[in-house]
Amino acid sequence: MRLNLPRTQLLILLALTGAVVASCGGGTTELISGPGPAFGVKSKTPQAGQRLGFPSVATKNTTRVAGADPVADAAGVALAVYPSSASGTHPPAVTLAPTGSWQGALAASSLMADPIRAPILLSGSSSLPSATKDALAALAPGGSAAADGAQVIRVGDVPEVGGLRSATISGHDPYSLAANIDRFASAARGKTSGDVLVSTADDPSYAMPAAGWAAESGDAILFVNRSSVPAATRQALMAHQNARIYVLGPASVIPDSVLAQLRKYGQVKRISGGDPSTNAVAFATYRDPPCAYGQPCAHVPGSFGWAMRSPGHGYVLLNSHRPLDAAAAAPLSASGDYGPQLLIDSSSSLPSSVLNFFLDYATPGYTQEGPTAAVYNHGWVIGDKSAVSVPVQAQMDSLLEVVPQR
Repeated sequence: MRLNLPRTQLLILLALTGAVVASCGGGTTELISGPGPAFGVKSKTPQAGQRLGFPSVATKNTTRVAGADPVADAAGVALAVYPSSASGTHPPAVTLAPTGSWQGALAASSLMADPIRAPILLSGSSSLPSATKDALAALAPGGSAAADGAQVIRVGDVPEVGGLRSATISGHDPYSLAANIDRFASAARGKTSGDVLVSTADDPSYAMPAAGWAAESGDAILFVNRSSVPAATRQALMAHQNARIYVLGPASVIPDSVLAQLRKYGQVKRISGGDPSTNAVAFATYRDPPCAYGQPCAHVPGSFGWAMRSPGHGYVLLNSHRPLDAAAAAPLSASGDYGPQLLIDSSSSLPSSVLNFFLDYATPGYTQEGPTAAVYNHGWVIGDKSAVSVPVQAQMDSLLEVVPQR
């Protein structure tokens, strides 16, 4: 099966299928799904599904953005969120975040929230990667009124983009860069966020889940280290004027002595787990004010946290060793089926904390009304098979399946 498509419009298909690509001349590219059967035609070939990208790309309850690196994942996610193929499907602006600063990239996730709604693309300092360049051409951002008409928001050490109106956010270290992103977002919103996420600048695996929430809520991400609250973070917190401060990470990475310093700037509460996967699950289920005992834990206006303690949601699965994937995937938590970011430590196994989370809260059941009346889950798998294996994706698919209620 061969599809002739403009190269820029092909990126989303590449990211989601990992298909073979060949240049055909004349400004077009061929997407070749292989010698397997056409859709809708029965075949006795056992490998037919794999030739069409199943199950490594999609299953009935999961979709994979199969980038070999976070740059490719960001391009695929941006085009999944903004297909950019019809009027109204282009983003107002795009954030160009630095591959050289995972802290800056995570903090930039907040720019995906209202009112800017800018998906994230990634780049090094010298030149735009081809995946980023092609995605940016396809996205063709129109300009964000909230960002003074900027089409591209450059964060940190990234190249200039010719032909597009740009806004620039700089910082000489991770703390000042995150604080300046917060300042930019506050100016666009016309006020500071009432809640602030604070995490560690020393261990990205504990900070990663903050990206999805920041993209959904617009809450700022700021950073501390193991010994202190740096000056740039202190100044940013003072601008929030007694904000609710949520510290993401256990005492082993953010000691209680640092929490004591943070209490000078607002109410402080810790959300934590003993390892990165458990930490992410703790954040996925957290809500402040707490859920009433025995009652559904749903998000309500003015509350903080995902409160994912019932089925019928979206989930984003990441490898904790690819921190930039959290920024790349953040727009998925802020659109479509929404949902928290969950982490695995090994590409070949689902951690017990994530497995139990799905078993406890995500498996939807249906009653005598039948499955058509049930709620449904959807899982996004970020990265190629070296990041998340096909067996882990298959296991996630099974755990998200609608089953009869017993």
